[in-house]
Amino acid sequence: MKLTKNVSHVEKKYQKLPDRLLLKNGHVIDVESNIESQMDVVIENGIISEVGKVSAESFTGEIVDCSGKVISPGWLDMHVHLREPGMEGKETITSGSMAAANGGFTAVCCMPNTNPAIDSQEMIQYIKDRSKGALVSVYPVAAITKNREGKELSEILELVEQGAVAISDDGNPVMSAELMRRALEYCKMVNIPVIGHEEDNTMTEKGDMHEGFISTCLGLKGIPSVAEEIMISRDIMLTEYTQSRFHVAHISTRKSVELVRQAKANGINVTCEVTPHHFTLTDEAVRGFDTNTKMNPPLRTEEDRQALIEGLKDGTIDVIATDHAPHAWEEKEAEYIYAPFGVVGLETALGLTLNQLYHEKILSLKRIIELFAVKPYQILNLTVPKVQKGQMANLTIFSPDEEWIVSEKKFQSKSNNSPFIGWKLKGKPFAVIINYQIKYSIL
Repeated sequence: MKLTKNVSHVEKKYQKLPDRLLLKNGHVIDVESNIESQMDVVIENGIISEVGKVSAESFTGEIVDCSGKVISPGWLDMHVHLREPGMEGKETITSGSMAAANGGFTAVCCMPNTNPAIDSQEMIQYIKDRSKGALVSVYPVAAITKNREGKELSEILELVEQGAVAISDDGNPVMSAELMRRALEYCKMVNIPVIGHEEDNTMTEKGDMHEGFISTCLGLKGIPSVAEEIMISRDIMLTEYTQSRFHVAHISTRKSVELVRQAKANGINVTCEVTPHHFTLTDEAVRGFDTNTKMNPPLRTEEDRQALIEGLKDGTIDVIATDHAPHAWEEKEAEYIYAPFGVVGLETALGLTLNQLYHEKILSLKRIIELFAVKPYQILNLTVPKVQKGQMANLTIFSPDEEWIVSEKKFQSKSNNSPFIGWKLKGKPFAVIINYQIKYSIL
């Protein structure tokens, strides 16, 4: 039986992948396979069986018209807070996975600042067990130090053996240079990156926003750029000394980008990521005291924002990641100084990136797909998905020119602490195909 399906964006549940599915007239972009062309993709029993031109008239199975849409390898967000265990009121592995798929991602890395922290083999196994039924693939990132306290190293080799793809104390910096050195040395043995939350907290205690003119005007305690830059400088030097691998989380300042650029030029194995909110907003957004503009690192200046964009253009920045950080509404419905840091980002990342970078003619679609669907996998030593015959279908499908209004009512995250509610964006997720399932976005 042949069924031509015009999908409406009201289907909230994911579906089992049909036995035979034809994605017709899509614009396939696969950086690794050097494909960028209008093509059809046939999927049989979850495996890509054909990429090329396929006659719809002779095809037996389900057909989805992908005219005007891009078909790319599945996107990976390597910086997500799923809050489970311990904070399931904000997010769970299940709800976070649904939010990821709704936003166009087929895989996420969950950060270890849970309660208890992901600092033992038992906790890694817990994440693996809980994510078995999740829509997207979930890769655990383990803690560098026990309970993320910065006092004693976790059992790093055992955590990696259990399935950790990286280590990080995200949310907390590792203030001890000696501990960071030892973490880098252990990670060199197993060839995984250390992901650094780069902040000298002796300079940032009780800070609420970027330290500068606007923080002075608003009477808010500032978080200086140099607090991030000092730690990046230190950890670049430690990476060079140990000949290990280091990844800078949520880079935010002009000088930080320059430091990473110079390190790469010197052959040091350093990579970094940027969030959509940091290349979209500046500290000007804080003037309204909207607590959804409170994140760590904070929104910086326009000069910093432009430097982040330049870093994306010249390859200094390797990855776009969301730092998806859900909070309950009552936590954010507080005075600015009492509200927690963090914003959700899984369901707005694709739209913001296309709106701010592609439609402003800053980055090509190919470069954007590299940032989301190639580099994160490579940094984490994971297999990069491909739109190729014989590969398991792991695909992100999106409409680069479709406009939409961000509405929290269509979020599938349990939280909606986003500064972008009500924004009109150009570029929208359409569907993901992963783990023998298909999920249509309802954004």
